[in-house]
Amino acid sequence: MPKSKKTQSTSKQNGNGANLGFEQTLWAAADKMRGHMDAAEYKHVTLGLIFLKYISDAFQERYDDLAARQETDYTDPEDPDEYVGENMFWVPQEARWSTIQASAKQPDIGKRIDEAMLAIEKENPRLKGVLPSNYNRPDLDKQRLGELIDLISTIGLGDAENRSKDILGRVYEYFLKQFAKQEGRGAGEFYTPPSVVKLLVEMIQPYKGRIYDPCCGSGGMFVQSEKFVEAHGGRKGDVAIYGQESNPTTRRLCLINLAIRGIDGNIGDRQADSFTNDLHKDLKADYILANPPFNISDWWNEKLAEDVRWQYGTPPKGNANY
Repeated sequence: MPKSKKTQSTSKQNGNGANLGFEQTLWAAADKMRGHMDAAEYKHVTLGLIFLKYISDAFQERYDDLAARQETDYTDPEDPDEYVGENMFWVPQEARWSTIQASAKQPDIGKRIDEAMLAIEKENPRLKGVLPSNYNRPDLDKQRLGELIDLISTIGLGDAENRSKDILGRVYEYFLKQFAKQEGRGAGEFYTPPSVVKLLVEMIQPYKGRIYDPCCGSGGMFVQSEKFVEAHGGRKGDVAIYGQESNPTTRRLCLINLAIRGIDGNIGDRQADSFTNDLHKDLKADYILANPPFNISDWWNEKLAEDVRWQYGTPPKGNANY
């Protein structure tokens, strides 16, 4: 795969503390698709491609290193074990970004991307059922899809240099913020502003132990908790992640968000409402972090009448703010 060109960076921050020079250009490209679908849909189109580019960049860097040492160290760049041992995703040939980029102008590019996503899930069970695979649908403009692929191709995401800067994580957070603006008030169900997340984590100080978020959205609380631990001299494994999410598409966003950070977490085996279907009934958590859906009036369910969690009183049925 050819080395990707990097656009000039600027000193202007994007609001998340990331000095990214290409974020507005990338957003403008994604915005081209807005005339053909709403933000909730093209969010997944764009983020899915960014994730694909990231894991392919990381894979290709490792591949090139193994290929260079093949004659002296008897390494095999096509051996999946060479990647699993380095905590990397194995990317089959048809899913590598060089292959996708070469087909960006082809009319069947949507079908090729779907097949690439499915191939990655097959080779990496951790991602099974997580990646978006609806790029071949008729209402998705394939010309604009190809243009988006070309633009993402100019950005280095998964090589060692950019992984150390957490470029993908910052791009991901930037996009969630922009998509939230486009979707309006309803976006709160998958996105909490980083400033709020950081404040909550700094207040609760989760140095070590089990962290639980009963309405975890896209996983921002977990990501910030891991950052907090590492900023205070701890290790990523010092905290154990538990959570669940009732929105299936948002749950997938969370799993992708954790995957790109290399964070292991128990988000349950399916989407579920923690009120009526608690997937972690036996969990004894050390910390609970949540940004619940405020101002919802129609939240009550009769199944909750004798819930053991109301030991401090039963909340009013007409207001979830309790």
